Amino acid sequence: MKLIIAIIRPFKLDEVREALGAAGVSGLTVTEVKGFGRQKGHTELYRGAEYVVDFLPKIKIECAVGDDTFEAALDAITRAAGTGKVGDGKVFVVALEQVLRIRTGEIGADAL
Repeated sequence: MKLIIAIIRPFKLDEVREALGAAGVSGLTVTEVKGFGRQKGHTELYRGAEYVVDFLPKIKIECAVGDDTFEAALDAITRAAGTGKVGDGKVFVVALEQVLRIRTGEIGADAL
């Protein structure tokens, strides 16, 4: 089992959600976050004054997947979130030791 954490552009959320659903991912968590990487923010003009926007709005998606759907989920995120430009985001993969569904007490892959 793996936990996939993806940081993507906000306008790509619907495409990524649909792609993950088609790949067999049954649930995910979405959080609005701010940050920067190589993109380093940008400057904006507001009422004649220029200011620097250091942290850019991003979307963080977290989904736990079984080993059988891991590759399909990773490919779905990569295809759906990519624009080919700086700032597309990153994907982090973490091994999951244990998963427990609170309602039923199911453990492991059954809890996904």
